[in-house]
Amino acid sequence: MGVSFEDFKFNRQILNAIADAGYTEATPIQEKAMPPIMNGQDVMGIAQTGTGKTAAYVLPIVMKLKYAQGDHARALIVSPTRELAMQIEENVKTFAANTDLRVVVLYGGLGPKTQIEQIGKGVDIIVTTPGRFMDLYLAGHIVTKTLQVLVLDEADKMMDMGFMPQINRILEVVPVKRQNLLFSATMSDKIHELSNNFLEFPTIIEVTPQATPAQTVNQHLYFVPNVKTKINLLKKLLDVEDDIKKLIIFCKTRLAAEDVYKFLIRKFGEKEVKVLHANKGQNTRINAINAFKADEVKILVATDVASRGIDVSDVSHVINFDVPVVIEDYVHRIGRTGRAYQSGEAITFCSPHEEYYIRKIEKLIKQQIPVTDIPADVFIEVTPYEEKQDQAREVDMQKKKEDPDFKGAFHEKKTLSQHKKFDAARAKATGSLNVKRTKSPKSYRKKR
Repeated sequence: MGVSFEDFKFNRQILNAIADAGYTEATPIQEKAMPPIMNGQDVMGIAQTGTGKTAAYVLPIVMKLKYAQGDHARALIVSPTRELAMQIEENVKTFAANTDLRVVVLYGGLGPKTQIEQIGKGVDIIVTTPGRFMDLYLAGHIVTKTLQVLVLDEADKMMDMGFMPQINRILEVVPVKRQNLLFSATMSDKIHELSNNFLEFPTIIEVTPQATPAQTVNQHLYFVPNVKTKINLLKKLLDVEDDIKKLIIFCKTRLAAEDVYKFLIRKFGEKEVKVLHANKGQNTRINAINAFKADEVKILVATDVASRGIDVSDVSHVINFDVPVVIEDYVHRIGRTGRAYQSGEAITFCSPHEEYYIRKIEKLIKQQIPVTDIPADVFIEVTPYEEKQDQAREVDMQKKKEDPDFKGAFHEKKTLSQHKKFDAARAKATGSLNVKRTKSPKSYRKKR
């Protein structure tokens, strides 16, 4: 059993807020991270989503700041996505419910006017995405000299999303004397480098072996030849799975997400399904998450943009319609289910060109994903010619990645523009523009 929150040095206001939120005992990351954070140490936490890491740093921050003071923020929490930023803000509000601490959440995708007004009224804790923070800071709306604590949450995702330049800028504008907290699901070389620049003699806390899926998730893998068969299999699973209470279906692209969404609407109607991806407006995305949280909607179709920062406690199933290309995202996707000691099912559909990523995922999670046969009554479609070509091209690319000397089935098909570039480069090298091609493709000769 975990440790009770009563065993930590929290004041009565915070303990009451924890109790009101329905929490009784600390999760492993909270148990290990809260004491050093409360002692003012720099901490690096390696923990996947769903382990309770947000509360592990929010509770000590609320305890440290105690009450509203001055006009400018004393804690800054940086997160990769607006969904996660909103999640963290919700956590802060929950645990600071019995205090007068002021929290403002900043993110892009909508005009900054309201956010600027909120900062102007005085703030203790800012939760933000990197880009919007720098915009408002450079426009003179944020004062950083009062900051005492800086948190980088899901730092690995921030790196994947290319936020490193903004993170470095933020580190340049915050006070040198401060407490730093860094959280990441994986411990990559990049994260190691960042922690060296950012943390001073940190306490390193790793709660699960690196990038291990939650023990409470049952994983299944289906090898499926093409997209149409994936749809047939999805239909079958939705027909037979009575225990699907709440389902998130992850797709690699917005296009795939829209196609799956359209299929599900035909099957279940608009009331049961919502879709979440970067092309949807900010309000639509917030409404989709809220409807899913409130059990108004049973199925959420999403791209990886949404896979982090959706903290919904009772997701029973996750289906990976596509295998994620950023392999760490697999852990995050399946981490949506089996949260906080509940069990869940994670099902993955894998086409031939996705096997490469499955092998990499299995290496990362240090386990083989159990393979399940496609049920006999699922119709297996013939792969259309174009899809077959795309798959072969993708497999070629993967082989090239592993072996740069590999010459794939597609390497001979140079386009006209490639030939022209080649000629121009050769001409430059020889100082002559009248290069004669000894052997050129028909199409090339025709056009000349």
